[in-house]
Amino acid sequence: MEHLIYFVLLALAAEILGTVGGFGSSLFFVPIASYFLDFHSVLGVTAMFHVLSNLTKIAFFHKGVDRKLIASLGIPAVAFVVLGAYLSQFIVTKWLELGLSAFMIALSGYFLIFQNTIIKPTTFNSVSGGIASGFIAGLVGTGGSIRGITLAAFNLKMEVFIATSAVIDLAIDSSRTVVYASNGFIHKGDLYLIPILFVVSVLGTFIGKLLLRKFSESQFKKVVLLLILVTGIITGFTALQKL
Repeated sequence: MEHLIYFVLLALAAEILGTVGGFGSSLFFVPIASYFLDFHSVLGVTAMFHVLSNLTKIAFFHKGVDRKLIASLGIPAVAFVVLGAYLSQFIVTKWLELGLSAFMIALSGYFLIFQNTIIKPTTFNSVSGGIASGFIAGLVGTGGSIRGITLAAFNLKMEVFIATSAVIDLAIDSSRTVVYASNGFIHKGDLYLIPILFVVSVLGTFIGKLLLRKFSESQFKKVVLLLILVTGIITGFTALQKL
């Protein structure tokens, strides 16, 4: 029971940070869940939690949805998350986590130092970001960092960033949940967490939205990049411990 309380409180913190960061809670939830569950259970529970989380974010931020960006970034993300989720049962993830960590640290650090750098949201850039975020989400359970860096580089408004990311994430998580279920990663013993995580997602998103009202657009972008940088460091440290 004590472990469940800690799990729920940490999941709530992940949801708040995921809302404030604009790219979903899985970036923070995966390392947290790893302390309580085995790797494959983490993938399954994270996918279910994120479906609930993204539905909540869409409800709170639906006015910011960018349909064009959803198509160019979201469709390739969904296609490649299925491939990544399928390959997750064959690949040793610790090396992927180290590579993801280095990538997050390097890119977030670059955009923090060179704050005036803006990448145009062209079809090529959107599709590339979608492929990378979807494939990595399927392999290691979280691709939000890649999409977060992509959207931050596009210099989108806060509501557009969060709503568009949530819609794309919902499609990604719905797809990989099906694949994880077929892989046997979603266990009956974990299903009791669904109503708990639904409450966590609503409460965490609500608190996150209240906090976002205190941020300017430029501050929001810095927060996104800082959270990705910190998560990259933590991801790298955790992966090194597995070697």
